[in-house]
Amino acid sequence: MTGLAAGYAPGLPVYEATGHHGGICCSYYMRPGSNVRLNEPPADGEAYRFEIGGGHWIFGGEPTVLEFINRLCATKIYFRKSSVFLPDKDLYVPYPLQNHLRLLDPAIASQALREMSRQPTPSRTMQEWLRHSFGETLCALFFEPFHALYTAGLYDRIAPQDSYKSPVDLALVIAGAAGGVAPVGYNTRFVYPAEGLDALARRMAGKCDVQYDKRARRIEPMARLLELDDGTIVEYDSLVSTLPLSLVMQMCGLSVESAPDPHTSVLVLNIGARRGPHCPDDHWIYVPASRSGFHRVGFYSAVDAHFLPLSALASLERVGIYVERAYLPKDRPSQQEQATYIQAVAAELQHLGYISEIEVLDPTWIEVAYTWSWPESQWRSQALRKLEEHGIFQVGRYGRWVFQGIADSLRDGFAVGTRFDGGNRRSGASVDD
Repeated sequence: MTGLAAGYAPGLPVYEATGHHGGICCSYYMRPGSNVRLNEPPADGEAYRFEIGGGHWIFGGEPTVLEFINRLCATKIYFRKSSVFLPDKDLYVPYPLQNHLRLLDPAIASQALREMSRQPTPSRTMQEWLRHSFGETLCALFFEPFHALYTAGLYDRIAPQDSYKSPVDLALVIAGAAGGVAPVGYNTRFVYPAEGLDALARRMAGKCDVQYDKRARRIEPMARLLELDDGTIVEYDSLVSTLPLSLVMQMCGLSVESAPDPHTSVLVLNIGARRGPHCPDDHWIYVPASRSGFHRVGFYSAVDAHFLPLSALASLERVGIYVERAYLPKDRPSQQEQATYIQAVAAELQHLGYISEIEVLDPTWIEVAYTWSWPESQWRSQALRKLEEHGIFQVGRYGRWVFQGIADSLRDGFAVGTRFDGGNRRSGASVDD
């Protein structure tokens, strides 16, 4: 999406690695019983809609960006329904956990309140921040085991990050211990294109000079040359890249003084199935412990029934699900390990009563899914400056190594794209992931 935005206004050539637009932020379709991905919905509507990296809901964003999206394809507004699931207690607690202590055992709630009332202290690692923010009791119950899964074990070594995802407001914690409180967080309200993310990407691509199957292989920063997998050599004055920052540094053969910051990969399993007797109606749930190792389960069809095959809309007897499990890149599962995991997830969701008969099981691997920083790291700023010295401008969530949603990524793409004159085709190019 960022690359399309960068090429949208100035008409810069966009080099897309695959044969389809949208990157990981794109919908695709699968018929029940099929293992074939369709880039567009079939004419009869009998297919599940999935997304490459799980549910990509559009939260936040400047009004001008949201207006741009709505002009290309109408969106629908949703209000988050999300829970923390504690399997050993068979308990669902609305997210965020700390604002709903009344649903926990009174002794646990009382102890958690005392611990959260302590004066906060500076934190060097995510683990320290979790303990200082939520206390030992809630950390043992949820925050530490969940973040161990979510970060693939990095949480006790990486810097604190994205605290706004689970805000700590002691007044709300106290109010929530006695009664209901209003939802909080960055994604309490989100939008999504009524026709799917593929419609947004397709309409943006239709106004861009997208060159498909042009995967970047190597960059010669001194000569300002881009080499593609098909042997094409592209000269550039300025190169806008949405590729992960670490990858671009490797492709350029560049290094900086600081050690590279880490990232985690995610295996997303998309599932289409008959609805089970205990299927939640949440949009997604956070899980601190699972038999098969996943940390989050999302429900496409709880957000909108149009993720289901057309014939299922009336009865809602089917469900579309995405399941996320994080890995360190070096631990990417083999084909056999992946197959074993997929079957374990299917069995676990059936045991929980989320699903019954399975119609589609389709895994997607996201190599760079979440980006992190070491404590006091200067790598990100040093790497960005080094690339800019050679006319390479990183943009977007992975390009700049920051967490942000689709709306902010579009904004960044528009901002950087309009700085270049599309009339001179050597003046700029956008390399999309």
